[in-house]
Amino acid sequence: MKNFSMFDIVGPIMIGPSSSHTAGAARLAKIASIISGIGIVKVKFLLHGSFAKTYRGHGTDRALVAGILKMEPWDERLRESFKIAKEKGIEISFEEADLGDVHPNTVKFIITKSNGSTIDVTGSSVGGGNIVVSNISGREVEFRGDYPTVIIQQTDTPGMISKITTLMYSENINIGTMKVYRSSRGAKATMTFETDSVIPNSIVKKIESTHGIENVKVINPVMEGEE
Repeated sequence: MKNFSMFDIVGPIMIGPSSSHTAGAARLAKIASIISGIGIVKVKFLLHGSFAKTYRGHGTDRALVAGILKMEPWDERLRESFKIAKEKGIEISFEEADLGDVHPNTVKFIITKSNGSTIDVTGSSVGGGNIVVSNISGREVEFRGDYPTVIIQQTDTPGMISKITTLMYSENINIGTMKVYRSSRGAKATMTFETDSVIPNSIVKKIESTHGIENVKVINPVMEGEE
């Protein structure tokens, strides 16, 4: 039997009518924005299933844009997210898409940055404001964003996991979950770590300076009511 928390029963603090279509959408988009980094100038939202059919009526479109602007689901500015994005010079578009055998509340973000680079992030809103991020630029991942998360892209070489976990230990950071994804032996790989404490900049810099590391992204979630 599944154990339910008070959060599952009462639902998240949010602006909008639906935890799946607004709170979850905003959380997904904020994580996509963090992964992409600064300099976002254009975002195309590919909406799958239920998201594609109801995104206007449930405010999913405004929630997604708000998340790209790094707003929380309870931010009252969410209602004006289109206007704010326009003021910041961010081009927004929405398209219905078949993303395959995925959750019906799934969106793929195709994000263009000011330097001309693009990145795509795919994730699903799975109910009660909860989310799962499943793909980053063609690389399979799986994390929920509930805990501080480190996403590391690196060359698949022996000892890499040991190097990173040793750095975590040196900063007294406890790892809750760890997953490693790769397309083939010796190719590019992605590691995700969910930890019990906020990831400080000092550990990020140490990871970035490790030989073979290509990219490090950190998601330190904000609790409801905090800024």
